[in-house]
Amino acid sequence: MLLMASAIKMAESAEPKMSLCIHQTTSLAAGFRKSLEGYSRAGIKDVEVITPHLETFLKSDGLPASKRLLSDLGLKPVSYGGMQHLWEPGTDRPKVLDDFKRYLEWAAFLGIDRFMGPCTAVGRYTADDYKLTIDNIRQCGDIAKQFNIVAMVEFTRSSTLIGTLPTVLRLTREAGHPNVRPMLDFYHFWTGLSKFEDLDLIRPGEIHHVHFQDVPDMPRELLDSITREIPGTGVAPIARILRALAAKGYAGPLSVELFYPKYQAADPYELARTILDKSKPFL
Repeated sequence: MLLMASAIKMAESAEPKMSLCIHQTTSLAAGFRKSLEGYSRAGIKDVEVITPHLETFLKSDGLPASKRLLSDLGLKPVSYGGMQHLWEPGTDRPKVLDDFKRYLEWAAFLGIDRFMGPCTAVGRYTADDYKLTIDNIRQCGDIAKQFNIVAMVEFTRSSTLIGTLPTVLRLTREAGHPNVRPMLDFYHFWTGLSKFEDLDLIRPGEIHHVHFQDVPDMPRELLDSITREIPGTGVAPIARILRALAAKGYAGPLSVELFYPKYQAADPYELARTILDKSKPFL
């Protein structure tokens, strides 16, 4: 019995767990180096890299220096992206794809295996537009495959094209590309048109990445793209959503992405310590 109990304990400890990550948008004012130094000092291990920070750093220090900095600080870059216009029809496709390839090259050099693209498209779309969107998803998947990277489609609450969890699941399934997967953002999920029951639609292992935030206690009519709180300081049912994701086999990063100016201008170390403290009960 003791051996069996020990074996069960070892198996449970070996199970993959969700890990806390910080999205560099959360420290937009700090820049690439300062944000990473603050996160590392606070005890963060996983980071999500953004183009504005990296691009500025590359102009002065170069891509190899960015990789050395991450390594020296003991940080793992788990995701990159935030690029818009990857999925919707009616854009300057050649330019979009040129930028996409350049960013994928950077990500691959840094050892990142996933690239996220939010759909922020608004307008009036038809069934034919969704067919073109699926074609665009497959096209991006073909390009991402060349870099051994998974391109992730993010639905956003304000998009009239890909604005809900059921829609992103449907489109990525219909595209059927091994290098394209859906991701989930807590804020867009809970404040948008998705329903809690939509989490039941997720297939085991289907969600590839998660953005992790809370919702402030305010009238929903006042919520916008900025009103996102540190996990554990708002009113979203975080524990319930995490349990639902765990039941679907998600065991990846929980990337904290915040937009309030008070957070983006804060000291990255102090902010990361607060995020760790508030998120600890959920992890």
